[in-house]
Amino acid sequence: MRRAARYVLWTIIGLAGLLAMLILVIALFNWNLLRPWVEEKASAALQRPVAIQGDLDVQWRWQGGGLPWPHITAHQLVAGHPEGFTGEGEQMAEIDYLGLSINPVPLFARHVEIPRLEIGSSRILLQRNTEDNNNWTYERREAAQDGERGWTVDLQSIALQRVELRVLDDMRKLDMTTRFNSLDTEDPGGYGMDWESSGTFNEAEVGGSGKVGGLLSLRERGAPFPLQGEVSFGETRVALEGSMTAPKGLASLDLQLKLAGSSLSDLNALFGLALPTTHAYSTEGRLQAMLEGEADVWRYEDFKGVVGESDLRGSVEYRMGGQRPLLTGKLASDLLHFKDLGPLIGLDTSEAPGEEQEVEKAKDEPDAQERKQPPGKVLPVARIGSDTWDLMDADVHFKGERIVRSENLPLDDIETHIILKDRVLSLEPLNFGVAGGTVTNTIKIDGTTEILQADMVSGLRGLQLKQLFPGAESMDASFGKLYGDAKLTGTGDSIASLLGSSNGEMSMALSRGTISRFLMEAAGLNVANVIFVKLFGDEQVMLECLVADFAVKDGVMQTRAFVLETEDAVVTMEGTVSLKNETLNLEIRPQNKTMRIFTLRSPLYAKGSFKNPDVGVEAAPVAARAGAAVVLGVVATPLAALVPLLNIGTDDGGCASLKKPESKNTRPPADDVTDTP
Repeated sequence: MRRAARYVLWTIIGLAGLLAMLILVIALFNWNLLRPWVEEKASAALQRPVAIQGDLDVQWRWQGGGLPWPHITAHQLVAGHPEGFTGEGEQMAEIDYLGLSINPVPLFARHVEIPRLEIGSSRILLQRNTEDNNNWTYERREAAQDGERGWTVDLQSIALQRVELRVLDDMRKLDMTTRFNSLDTEDPGGYGMDWESSGTFNEAEVGGSGKVGGLLSLRERGAPFPLQGEVSFGETRVALEGSMTAPKGLASLDLQLKLAGSSLSDLNALFGLALPTTHAYSTEGRLQAMLEGEADVWRYEDFKGVVGESDLRGSVEYRMGGQRPLLTGKLASDLLHFKDLGPLIGLDTSEAPGEEQEVEKAKDEPDAQERKQPPGKVLPVARIGSDTWDLMDADVHFKGERIVRSENLPLDDIETHIILKDRVLSLEPLNFGVAGGTVTNTIKIDGTTEILQADMVSGLRGLQLKQLFPGAESMDASFGKLYGDAKLTGTGDSIASLLGSSNGEMSMALSRGTISRFLMEAAGLNVANVIFVKLFGDEQVMLECLVADFAVKDGVMQTRAFVLETEDAVVTMEGTVSLKNETLNLEIRPQNKTMRIFTLRSPLYAKGSFKNPDVGVEAAPVAARAGAAVVLGVVATPLAALVPLLNIGTDDGGCASLKKPESKNTRPPADDVTDTP
């Protein structure tokens, strides 16, 4: 019995000695001898060459009982680019320090449990070249054979210190470096890391900083991943705060988003949109997104902001997928300033107060230098940009309470439906109220070719002169209403070129108003102002009626009828107005209604340019001197023919009084009048 006890005792002592020797050998083992084996296994797992250029070491740590846990550290790890990829640098990753502990018990079940992975002072390069090849794609491994149980890995947390991630994307002209650091203490907002970025995108400077949740927290399905930061992109500023979740393979965002910049068009390169050029803007709203790969949906809801000095609010949705993305939404404004709309339609509003910065910026742009408004030209030559129309389609409704060009002439009840589809932009309709009347427009611009093709149908109904020129109310005069129709088509890439190539027709009727040099100046009608002074001097004149009808061909307006009737005179006009060359060639013939020998007027001519018209008296005086009956007999015919076509309704007096009863259902030949709705 004693011998058996001695055998057991010596066996235990031997096993303890062997275990002690094993522990001693493991503790003193030079783990660097295993580097080739570790490098081989790591290279096979990561599908790119891996090398350990520093020390590989294992320390054993007791975790409060049971087996000791191995704590593995490696220094100066290097991972190269995958086979066949030629990158800018020789390495994809350089990690100065890597440390991790492993729970040994789950290893018996082919499960690796890593409570914490520490990475310090590292540089990682993710790169895509111009051939659309990248260094971050991994090939799918074949599934394990039936009955073969593979290894599983559970990485529970990651700590980063001075980890630098550079993304170099030649396809998107992106070169961005972001530095990450784990937060030492638990943040009350759930943030686990802070970040700081700098670089370039489309040759614009990009930078930002902020905080995000823990790197592995997105693995928890449905748990919010907090995001917070501010980013600058050129002159664009983006501030965001909110969370991201990843339920069932999808990802969703819910953020408060603030945007500010010098022009909405700066967002095109950043987000792949087709927004117009504007004045400086800022907005704030709620950004929600469902990220489903090719069918992402982004919503900017209940945002409020300003563009220039105009307010803007509404909700928009940007839906990916299909032939091209689709932007839909409803926008509204209480007060729009006309100068803020100028850049959208190619109008020069840079001289408005407070626009000095936009002027200086435009000087630096090559196209702005090329399209600088020529001296002596009135029609805007600024390019109507359609370069981004193929980035997306759009279906947006807009309503505005008021547009102010000047405090004396506000527009109200603006309504438009903007449709961009297959590079064709339509405004169906663009309507607004002005001076107690309405202006209706239907505009379509085809941008499928380099030269735009435009169609426009416009109508003016019941614009009251008293509201058009409120400064004239002190003249103690009655005012009539203005009606008009226009139907034009043209080609070009600016307002000047579209009008300079236009074809169609225009007509106008104005009844019972007061005209004066003041009114001409208030309306900005330089040519009309000069003609008025030549005809009537500076005095105020009562207007019984004005009717004008023009045929437009190749940018040249040809008068088909033009009659202006005052209390004692009738003025007719014939000739052409070239929208292409901005020149006039008109003959104006005033005639008295009564035989006033000493007040008979001589014919005038209007020639020269829109900017500097030359208005003078014809050398030969008018030979014919007729009475009122003769003049009215000549004038009544074109008036009676044109007035019914302008839908002036039941307005009493003036032009309407010249309408003949028998012409109620009679239309003049199509060649002689304007065919209007």
